[in-house]
Amino acid sequence: MSHARHRRPPLPRFVLLAIAIACLDLAACVQSDAAPAAPATDAPDPRAVHDAVLAFDGHADLLLPETPKRYYLPDGGKRTTLERLQRGGVDAIVFSIAVGPGDDTPDADAEARAIADAKLDAVQAWLVEAGDRAALATTPGDVERLHAAGKVAVVLGFQNARILGHDPAAFDRFHAAGVRVAGLAHAGHNAFADSSRPQAGQPVSLHGGLSDLGRQAVRRFNELGVLIDVSQLTPDGVLQTLALSRAPVIASHSNVRALIDHRRNLGDDELDAIKANGGVVLVTPFNGYLHAPTLQERVRIADVREAHGLPRDFDVHSSYAGVETLAESARGPAQDALKQAEARANVGELVDHIDFLVQRIGIAHVGIGSDFDHGAGIDGFDSPADAPNVTAELLRRGYTQAQIAAIWSGNLLRAWRAAQAAAG
Repeated sequence: MSHARHRRPPLPRFVLLAIAIACLDLAACVQSDAAPAAPATDAPDPRAVHDAVLAFDGHADLLLPETPKRYYLPDGGKRTTLERLQRGGVDAIVFSIAVGPGDDTPDADAEARAIADAKLDAVQAWLVEAGDRAALATTPGDVERLHAAGKVAVVLGFQNARILGHDPAAFDRFHAAGVRVAGLAHAGHNAFADSSRPQAGQPVSLHGGLSDLGRQAVRRFNELGVLIDVSQLTPDGVLQTLALSRAPVIASHSNVRALIDHRRNLGDDELDAIKANGGVVLVTPFNGYLHAPTLQERVRIADVREAHGLPRDFDVHSSYAGVETLAESARGPAQDALKQAEARANVGELVDHIDFLVQRIGIAHVGIGSDFDHGAGIDGFDSPADAPNVTAELLRRGYTQAQIAAIWSGNLLRAWRAAQAAAG
């Protein structure tokens, strides 16, 4: 990647004023919390800058033996191995105990809990294999201490309250296991909240955002000092969570709807509310959230859909729409083929979303959450080993080392500290 810089247009005065006001309230906001700096005469070495900052990936998944192979790398490997984290200078990572959609029945609830327990076991196995090169972190101070000792910090997340059935108190067991980041939704509505991605047969909204169980869960997360994650919720769910939470929240893997009109991305009103809450939006290298298919790409996807017995027409939000209606044996091959047909985004498109967020809500509210090992991966950032490419692109656009440090970890750590301070 070329490291030549180009001059960016200055931010409007009202944006600079808003950022300055935000800095007064956010202790961890870096001093130069405005637009990226004008290019310097001598460009710094991107790898040296990357290695100098604490890089914290705020959301990744875990692969189980039964996970479809399309989620693995082409060589069959996992993206989130310790070796790839170390090669890419990623110093901390949130492994999310996540499950996908399912029915609202006792049997389905039991299956969700079994998957969650298997993922908890997978994290423990990952840590055992890592030996003294990594350890579990349950506070921001742990992350910084482990980083100082040259170890990778592993933080436990949680996604999809379907795991809890209908009992908010069931979350306490996960908190006792070390979970410190929690989101109520994944694909498909559950008893706690509406998902931005309802499944086949579900209405667009089931609860109008959060149900009473969801509101109880938000209050419990606050009491425990857990950092709340609003990714995957509907806009109503996001805004209701922000209104209820007495601590900053994060969107652990979401991008900007103004740039790519995808229902998983955040609209301007959601972004503004997250800023007012003191929260952080973590951009994610997920192709569909960064790249709108061209006409030629749409034709290619339509051809694949037709070949697998699906209608040629599809919602731009998902080339996979309708796959769940196929016979179970046909779903995997269709999804594999569609994944191959999709165009790939690149690091420049990812940083376009960072630029937008910096100008819209300020650099103190921006982070990075990869969603690796759950379908994410773009050209130039296909695993943690590629993380320095993101830093290089930020430098190319004029961001300073202090600003890059805020994006890679400072803002996320600040929000997490605030959540823990609000506990009780």
